[in-house]
Amino acid sequence: MAQAADAARTVIMTVDDDPGVSRAVARDLRRRYGKSYRIVRAESGESALEALRELKLRGDLVAVILADYRMPQMNGIEFLEQALDIHPGARRVLLTAYADSNAAIDAINVVDLDHYLLKPWDPPEEKLYPVLDDLLEAWRCSDFRPMPSTKVVGHRWSARSSDVREFLARNQVPYRWYSTEEPEGQRLLAAAGQDGQRLPVVITADGTALVEPEVPELAAHVGLATTPTADFYTWSSSAAGRPGWARPCTGPRRACVRCWWSGRRPAGRPGRARGSRTTWASPTGCPAASSPTGPVARPRSSAPRSSPRGR
Repeated sequence: MAQAADAARTVIMTVDDDPGVSRAVARDLRRRYGKSYRIVRAESGESALEALRELKLRGDLVAVILADYRMPQMNGIEFLEQALDIHPGARRVLLTAYADSNAAIDAINVVDLDHYLLKPWDPPEEKLYPVLDDLLEAWRCSDFRPMPSTKVVGHRWSARSSDVREFLARNQVPYRWYSTEEPEGQRLLAAAGQDGQRLPVVITADGTALVEPEVPELAAHVGLATTPTADFYTWSSSAAGRPGWARPCTGPRRACVRCWWSGRRPAGRPGRARGSRTTWASPTGCPAASSPTGPVARPRSSAPRSSPRGR
């Protein structure tokens, strides 16, 4: 199931300024690869780069990019050179006419071109699909590891970056850390339109870039609950440093708080006997508000109580 989910997010992109050619290429790609890959079509280099940046922020994988050589404002080689900075692992294919074949050959050394195809590519079963099958197989054998949904870009000595990482780890939110000194961290910052002066940058699953997020904003964007689901909770805590727990109160009273403490104490400080106590509390913290008749009276025990101070 995990491999199927990763394949469903993997992209094959085609870029051509001619709408008719662009639709024809996308149609042939969907016919062969539409069940396993997502086909993305763009009609200019700028719009294709914007789509690649959004895919980068969302953590989607790009397996193959097909670009036409002759495009206005930005030709196919210039586009692939910039696309290489965003998705360096994608296989790159240039669509050219016969007259431009020499330029395509020269571009192999410029943008590390994987293949060039002459137009027209009919029939695709002979001139298009075999080439893409080989490129996709080579891409699957490479280290294309998908990134976790949440990505954190920051500096390793930044206290704020450490706080964000600790917050995500404590709440069991899977994430991947990228240092600003690494090439991939710089790519993510560029895709988010940030220069690295304000850190950390947290990129969520939907591609939203949060710059120096506060805890409530971060929690809301990574899927953590920021509002209570019940009016009253039962809370347990430990003075020995062990984590406590909270759950909705289901007892006959409106709310209760049960506190546990440990018999161990720091040296030189008074200790308490191990035990528990139960108190009745309200949203405002007033014990009298928990019951319409006032505070709840509890019978006193006839057993001798332990000394509140240690020996």
